[in-house]
Amino acid sequence: MIRFENVTKVLGGNAVLDNISFEVGEGETFVIVGLSGAGKSVTLKHMIRLMQADAGNIVIEGEIINDLGRKALRELRAKFGVLFQGAALLQWMTVHENIALPLRELTHTPEDEILRLVDEKLELLGLADAGAKYPSDISGGMQKRAGLARAIIMSPKIILYDEPTSGLDPVTSRRIDDLIVNMRKKLGITSVVVTHDLHSALSIGSRIMMLHHGKIVENATPEGFIRSKDATVQSFLESQYITRKGKWEEFSHE
Repeated sequence: MIRFENVTKVLGGNAVLDNISFEVGEGETFVIVGLSGAGKSVTLKHMIRLMQADAGNIVIEGEIINDLGRKALRELRAKFGVLFQGAALLQWMTVHENIALPLRELTHTPEDEILRLVDEKLELLGLADAGAKYPSDISGGMQKRAGLARAIIMSPKIILYDEPTSGLDPVTSRRIDDLIVNMRKKLGITSVVVTHDLHSALSIGSRIMMLHHGKIVENATPEGFIRSKDATVQSFLESQYITRKGKWEEFSHE
């Protein structure tokens, strides 16, 4: 569904992405981890052509997107939903209005159908009582859920998550993880998740890829990632108190 072929991106004289190649299959939850500045968010931006590769090809559903024209680029982006790091809700709009915005701005959907679809997504994400509230009136976790509702309102094939649990307490973070898993189970959505949170990555990912200095140092199932022999991966795991021993030794991913 998504394929990077020898992609390079240089910023400020540094190769943020250095000849990387990987593939995300349909229905996967593909997690990208790494230290700050490793190129995680840059990778996401290339998938929707917010950034242009300096070399290599990016292929979405069999189509090379490097040189798409304006109309084709709009059609490409319509396949994606994006949950931004801070939810990016408009503060002067209610939660209901925020979620409805893509339908009102980008489609000719009748208003009664918009209301029905928004109510459906509010119910799906446990926000049925929050529609009339403003973002400042709800918690950070609820804002993330509202952002996710907006990301799926146009029934995208792929959702990109940029640090979905950033700034949230552990309990709320795990609830967001559960929502990401449910998006795959209930809607069959392909997900690409950028995160620093390895506990989250191991819980939700079908595969985990680690970037380091612009290179891919690991791309494996959660079980394979924990058992990686790469020193950079092991250091990253140990920094979050995850080792091959203890509770993670018997970790099994559903």
